Amino acid sequence: MAERPLRFGVSITPDARDVAGAVALARAADAAGLDLVTVQDHPYQPDHLDAPLFAGHLAGRTSRVRFMTGVADLALRPAPMLAKAAATLDVLTGGRFDLGVGTGGYPDAVAGMGGTPWRGAAAVTAAGEALRILREALRADAPVVLDGEHHRVGGYRPGPARPVPIWLGAQGPRMLGVLGALADGWVSPLNIYVPPAEVPARQAAIDAAAERAGRDPSAVRRLYNVLGAIGASAGQGLRGDSETWARVLAGWAHDLRFDTFVFWPVADHLGQVRRFAEEVVPRVRELTA
Repeated sequence: MAERPLRFGVSITPDARDVAGAVALARAADAAGLDLVTVQDHPYQPDHLDAPLFAGHLAGRTSRVRFMTGVADLALRPAPMLAKAAATLDVLTGGRFDLGVGTGGYPDAVAGMGGTPWRGAAAVTAAGEALRILREALRADAPVVLDGEHHRVGGYRPGPARPVPIWLGAQGPRMLGVLGALADGWVSPLNIYVPPAEVPARQAAIDAAAERAGRDPSAVRRLYNVLGAIGASAGQGLRGDSETWARVLAGWAHDLRFDTFVFWPVADHLGQVRRFAEEVVPRVRELTA
């Protein structure tokens, strides 16, 4: 795979109880030179605000960092409307928005909001149809037409046509096949759900699907969500001092072929993000130069 410049970011929860804290975290990421802020999308959680709207709110309070939904639930958001939201955010942020999507990991909660609780093969088919709609709606001026099993669009006239990168959250082999064929990037689940030992098989599945679709596998970006704590020796996720973190991430970049790392701090979010940006990221860049 062709080498890409590494990117680093932080995940933010759109918690209505701590909007000020989220704004402070986004501003800290922006000021510290991080590349990306992802906003979780669990709208069925009573305390969670709408992820795309929240991303726009944070973007308006920063100047350079990119934003991404991590990831927007396709089972609750019609693809044409999601494309319109992505294009709108891209315009309003001056081109600082990536669209991350997925079929949702909580089908019962989706059903509770009136959405379609896709499972198994239905989720794979629905994701493929949605990605086709999104790609056409964000990259062409022609009407979008699709008469699918789960999505029917009868001539949506898209606009504005913005080349917004589309990422797919996936881990199963069939969904990874859709990703390799249609998406611009892979959003891997957290390192505690897809541990490093399981990554190579998933990367190979993405590569094979891309090649079957006539795509260069190197065109697909790869993002790892990393939960843990810098300076802690015990607990869930990645632990250790800054040097340990830097060497682990550098190894994952080289051996597992990730080009983007998004930090999910488990406590002291503001302090952890500052340590990540000031101590870990520069050292990873040194180790991978």
